[in-house]
Amino acid sequence: MPSGSLKRSKNSSSKPVSTSNDDNFRSICDEEIIKQILLGDKNKYTILVEKYQQMIFRTCMGFLHDKDDADDLTQEIFIQAYLSLADFKNKSAFSTWIYRIAVNASLNKIRKSFRNIILQRLDTLSSAEKKYELTVPLTVTDNPENILISHEHTKMIMKVLNTLPENQHTAIILSKYDDMSQKEIAEIMNISESAVEALLHRAKKNLYNRLSGKRP
Repeated sequence: MPSGSLKRSKNSSSKPVSTSNDDNFRSICDEEIIKQILLGDKNKYTILVEKYQQMIFRTCMGFLHDKDDADDLTQEIFIQAYLSLADFKNKSAFSTWIYRIAVNASLNKIRKSFRNIILQRLDTLSSAEKKYELTVPLTVTDNPENILISHEHTKMIMKVLNTLPENQHTAIILSKYDDMSQKEIAEIMNISESAVEALLHRAKKNLYNRLSGKRP
C-alpha cells in the first residue's frame, strides 16, 4: 500500500472539501483505478483514499463520536479495503462497497467497546455500593428528528444512539451524519427502500421515547 496515503489534514472538516482535483476524480472511473492497482500500479490507491476518506471519516465519527478513534478506524478501513481489492467484484459501486466495510468496522468497534464497558461496570458494582440512575431528566416536546439535530453532539445523544438496535443505528447515522438518501442507504445495508424508511421511523420513535424517559 502506498505510504502516506492515509494522512488526514489537521484542518480537514467533516464535509468533503472541494479541490481542483475533484474534476479529475470524477473523470476517472473507480473500477478502472482498481484495475490499474491490481495490475501493479499501487500508487493509484491514493486517488481512492483522497476521494473517499472524508466520507468514511464522517461515517466513523457518526458511530464513534470521537475524532481520534474515527481517524484510526478510517485508516484501518482503507487498509482493509486495499487488502481486499482482489475480492471486489464490481457487483456494486466501490463507494457502496467501502461504506459497507466502514459500517461493519464501526459496529465491531462499538461491540468491543460495549463489552469492555460492561466488564468495567461489573467490576465496579461488585466492589462499591453504588446505584447508577440511567433516566434522562428532560422534558421533551419536540419531535425526535429535531431532538437528534439539536443535541447530536452531546454525550446523552451519543449514549442513546448507541442503545439503538444495530440496523436502526446504522440507518440513522447514514441518514443524519452522511446525508444519504433512502436509496443509497438501502444499497449499503442491502435492504429495500421501504425497509430503510421503516428503520428510520422506528429509530426516531425510539430516540424520542428514550430521550423523554418514556418506555418504548
